[in-house]
Amino acid sequence: MQKSVGFDVEKIRNDFPILQQKINGKPFVFLDSGASAQKPIQVIEAMQKSVYTQYANVHRGVYTMSEAMTDQYEAVRQKIADFMGAVSAEEVVFTKNSTEAINLVAYSFGSLLSQGQGVVISEMEHHANLVPWQMLRDRLGLHLFVAPITDHGDLDLIALEQILLENDIGIVAITHMSNVLGTINPIKMIASMAHQHGAKILIDGSQGIVHQQVNVQDLDVDFYTFTGHKLYGPTGIGILWGKKTLLEQMPPFMGGGDMIERVTFEKSTWAPPPVRFEAGTQPILEVVGLGAAIDYVLSIGYDNIINHDEQLVNYALEKMQAIEGISILGNPEKRGGVIAFTMNDVHAHDIATLLDQNGIAVRAGSHCAEPLLHRLHHTSVARASFGIYTNFQEIDVFIETLKLVQQMFIK
Repeated sequence: MQKSVGFDVEKIRNDFPILQQKINGKPFVFLDSGASAQKPIQVIEAMQKSVYTQYANVHRGVYTMSEAMTDQYEAVRQKIADFMGAVSAEEVVFTKNSTEAINLVAYSFGSLLSQGQGVVISEMEHHANLVPWQMLRDRLGLHLFVAPITDHGDLDLIALEQILLENDIGIVAITHMSNVLGTINPIKMIASMAHQHGAKILIDGSQGIVHQQVNVQDLDVDFYTFTGHKLYGPTGIGILWGKKTLLEQMPPFMGGGDMIERVTFEKSTWAPPPVRFEAGTQPILEVVGLGAAIDYVLSIGYDNIINHDEQLVNYALEKMQAIEGISILGNPEKRGGVIAFTMNDVHAHDIATLLDQNGIAVRAGSHCAEPLLHRLHHTSVARASFGIYTNFQEIDVFIETLKLVQQMFIK
């Protein structure tokens, strides 16, 4: 096995206190970062510092502490804009997670579409990038088209272009990286294809931005969403990035304080974006935590993260494919740090339970992607997903325990 050049995983692991835990008397091997990543001490301490030294509501007070908190809060918005390659911080909307961000676009941008127009998603979507579009379809009488995947687990780009050619599509909503297959979609190519046919494009980056550096201008997408808790930040904070010209056209998603310009009993008018989409008190401490998480990720560097990711995935796949009876979902050649798998005659939940007895955390189930699993002829699969703190020794423990699980079920 090789060590990622310039990447000290053991030093990184020391920043994550929870990894020192033992589960059932065994060292804790956390292979469920795709569901929610662990948090480094730098994120924990940044949030604690704000609580201890300057917590107050933002955009509401003229006293010193409120203004200091507002400055810090808005500095994170600028940091996220820079992180994503946005033109302006005015394009960055705080939400509670990626799910809310997608719902915001489906409701607000969706209201600008005309009856008879269509929305395109893919077979590999998480429910968060499927159900909101079903709701929009049912509300406005739109058409919902599903671009298929190939048998290798890649998006069928020919079929996608055919949908765009034959229909009046208002928006294409596609995942950057599948949370089940690990497939990393060619977003720049898909965005160009969508725009050539007059459609806008939204990217669900919940998994993608964790494993790939994102520049929204280079990708030339119209909306990009992600969630903080998968990027080593806290829960309760997500991001919608949208082109300013589009955000300015969109009506509010929710009504309340701060998102207004003027209010009378007869009429209300709206503040400009991004505040227009941030009704009520926002997750202030979580914004601080996300800012610290982005600093942490950038201190490691995406080149190192991608290299480490590829080495872990290749190493794990080689070992897993050598175990008789294990089948890997998706294309082994092109994936991020997610490996979903099945084992002959062993239910996914039994795999996860037995791994847990040995201190190993993986996820089992439909992974909020029931239509995808149905397409692959499964109802439940196990999934190992890696983070920047995952090391090769943990992969070895995982592999050896999988072999023990298999032996327990041999008839």
